[in-house]
Amino acid sequence: MGSDRRLLDGQGRGDLAVRWLGAVAAYLALDIVTVNSQDVATVRGGHLAKDITTSCVIVPLAWAASPTGLLQSVGTTWGLFRHYRVLAKLMLTVVATIVLLAETRTVTALADYAATSADPRALPGTLPHSIGGLAVLLLITILSVVKPQGLTRHGWRKQQDNRRRKAASRASTVA
Repeated sequence: MGSDRRLLDGQGRGDLAVRWLGAVAAYLALDIVTVNSQDVATVRGGHLAKDITTSCVIVPLAWAASPTGLLQSVGTTWGLFRHYRVLAKLMLTVVATIVLLAETRTVTALADYAATSADPRALPGTLPHSIGGLAVLLLITILSVVKPQGLTRHGWRKQQDNRRRKAASRASTVA
């Protein structure tokens, strides 16, 4: 299946969401090690690795997720305004991206201080954001896999219109 088709049938966005989830899980592991270690070199390296992971992996995946989700919702029968779960996923993705961009400044500042400080062990971690981000991405992934029912009013009207058209089409072919 070509990459253009994969993007529209939902596999492209699903891949991005899982990759984003995996990158945040790796970041969380770095965060846990950085917060719990007493070794100066490990703490310094952890802060620097978190900064690189954030700027080179997590942020680009976050930036790619929203437009891909919009393209998928517009380019498929799921539609952007037909199902509550599609709207919920989009809103969660946008909020997660905004929080991530705000937190990226903190991660960079901690890495800069850790690189120049004699003893970076007193620096705080970013565990609440790491855990929260992972929870939000898990929820987005669950919504993608489970696909709970729930049409919006617009989706219900579209569904009824399609049923009427199909019924009228069948009636005209029988007659």
